[in-house]
Amino acid sequence: MNNIKKIFPLLLSLAMLTACSAEASDITSADNAVMPETVTENVMSADLTDGMPEGWECADGWTNGSMFNVTWRKSNVAFNNGRMQLIIDKDPSPADDIPYSGGEFRSTDFYGYGRYEVSMKAIKNAGVVSSFFTYTGPSDNNPWDEIDIEILGKDTTKVQFNYFTDGQGNHEYMHDLGFDAAEDFHTYAFEWYEDRIVWYVDGAEVYTANENIPVTESKIMMNAWCGKGVDGWLGAFDDSSLPLSAEYEWVRFTPFE
Repeated sequence: MNNIKKIFPLLLSLAMLTACSAEASDITSADNAVMPETVTENVMSADLTDGMPEGWECADGWTNGSMFNVTWRKSNVAFNNGRMQLIIDKDPSPADDIPYSGGEFRSTDFYGYGRYEVSMKAIKNAGVVSSFFTYTGPSDNNPWDEIDIEILGKDTTKVQFNYFTDGQGNHEYMHDLGFDAAEDFHTYAFEWYEDRIVWYVDGAEVYTANENIPVTESKIMMNAWCGKGVDGWLGAFDDSSLPLSAEYEWVRFTPFE
């Protein structure tokens, strides 16, 4: 695996409503949970409360197909009232029999072994997913490697962890949170090592995987979407409450040596 890229901290402060194309603002400091083997001087920390940070982008104008019943629209990524919102709504220009739109926000750079953290509040609604994950694949001329934190809107008292290595998945694990992830912001994290992945909720270690671990540097991603043909997993999508918004305050990556 390539060496971890060197990047500088990016932090931005509060502002009013802005679109996905909004410019980055003030750079400040943030609390950093320093774990063994981390390199704290190369932490990337983006505050998502004041528009688009440098080094990030929105998916726009395409769909993943299959179970994703949305077209990604940059207009579905908004910065409002001190948080970023990823919005699910009816698509104003539906195509290919996909009636809904969703928001996806991702880094333009790739990251490797280290600690990944986010402060987020999930959507409570059957048929939807609110997520934080790393991903790379054929669109990046890479194998499909992915590490997931997914909160299913049908039961927001649980979080699902999963990962893919060269397209091989089926590593789902459902963790009981002991709180409702749609009611307030909480910190979700995972540490990606060469030989294991360790997931955390509000700083507490909750699950470890140690077989067939991903190896390819990946983008950091967040998205909110509704599913089609996966009612057994997500529940049947109820669109009576649209628009729906998953909310995010900040994201942070701390590389390992």
